[in-house]
Amino acid sequence: MLRDRLPSLAHVIGVAGARAAGVVAWADTLARASPDFELAATKHSDPCAIIYTSGTTGPPKGALLPHSALLGNLPGFEHSHDGFPQDGDLFWSPADWAWTGGLWDALMPTLYHGRAILGYRGRFDPERAFHLLEKYAIRNAFLFPTALKMMMKAVPNPRARHDVRLRSLMSGGEPVGPAVFHWTREALGTTVNEIFGQTEMNYIVGNSHLVWPVKPGSMGRPYPGHRIAVIDDAGRELGPGEVGDVALHRRWIDGTPDPVFFLGYWNNEAATAKKYTGDWCRTGDEASWDEDGYLWYQGRGDDMFKSAGYRIGPAEIENCLAKHPAVANCAVVPTPDETRGALIKAFVLLAPGQAGSEALKDSIRDHVKKHLAPYQQPREIEFIAELPMTTTGKVQRKVLRDLELQKSKPGGQTARPT
Repeated sequence: MLRDRLPSLAHVIGVAGARAAGVVAWADTLARASPDFELAATKHSDPCAIIYTSGTTGPPKGALLPHSALLGNLPGFEHSHDGFPQDGDLFWSPADWAWTGGLWDALMPTLYHGRAILGYRGRFDPERAFHLLEKYAIRNAFLFPTALKMMMKAVPNPRARHDVRLRSLMSGGEPVGPAVFHWTREALGTTVNEIFGQTEMNYIVGNSHLVWPVKPGSMGRPYPGHRIAVIDDAGRELGPGEVGDVALHRRWIDGTPDPVFFLGYWNNEAATAKKYTGDWCRTGDEASWDEDGYLWYQGRGDDMFKSAGYRIGPAEIENCLAKHPAVANCAVVPTPDETRGALIKAFVLLAPGQAGSEALKDSIRDHVKKHLAPYQQPREIEFIAELPMTTTGKVQRKVLRDLELQKSKPGGQTARPT
């Protein structure tokens, strides 16, 4: 048994009816609890929690976070929710509280400010989401782009059916894209503030539409207290228009350590060291500045690829595809090609009521031709019943890339039904 290999484990507490041997019931434990609680003396830099990364491009790693991480999150949280807290604010997010998105982007900062947060267990459903927003008069929400896309396709005109009273809306984990941005403003009556961060250093970039203008499709600007740069492989800071790795400096301009930083990966010093170039901590996400100091996302470094000599990032192509009325969600990956090195392939999840066909593929291709350069247009389109997702709502493009690579090998699968 696993427990036999954990000699320091003293107690296992079971919830929701767990009755395995050696497990103490949560209700019994609670009944014996003391009414007194003595605070432990801890430093801001002491370990607080281990949260595993979502495993977007590889095996999850345990990020060890200090107590100060919550304080490092707060400027971004407050800006992305338009001056949170305000009278009457009530928060809800379908993000799981066991992960960074739910814990550090919803639960902990809401409780820090002494405000209520709605808890709901169950698989995300767009109709149920609108029901919850109306029933509890939710004022503040964090919804993944995938969830917003599902809501947009399922209920295009929600205020005709639901009393939606959102004051602030934040989204992150994947690019929101102009189509979703404009829909939230028109259909939900609020401007979505996109944010960017990682388990290792969360809530570092984003928007705050009441403080600075939002550029649809942009990641936003650095939140107060964080030094952000776009750097090349050598750690050199790049200027506007140059694509590189988004990175966060260990210290603010006055030398104060940034409190949001993780302490390192649990039992993985090599991976921790690889994350840094000098005092810059790399995110692995590629972007570029514009002249106004806004960041524009290009894609995960692992998701970038070359086709016929052009450097391809999936974000812009996926945002374009999502504007087609038949597309609920999508993922763009390379598929091996002897001539071009790789072709652009789009895996498309169709909106409810849509059926895959060659005519629909042609319609999607015609749509893309109107908005993208020839070298960005998908050469292949495959309809898929379900996209591989992480538990935090991110598309796992690596799973699809690996499938395409396997199909290209001798004896590999050569086609799949559409």
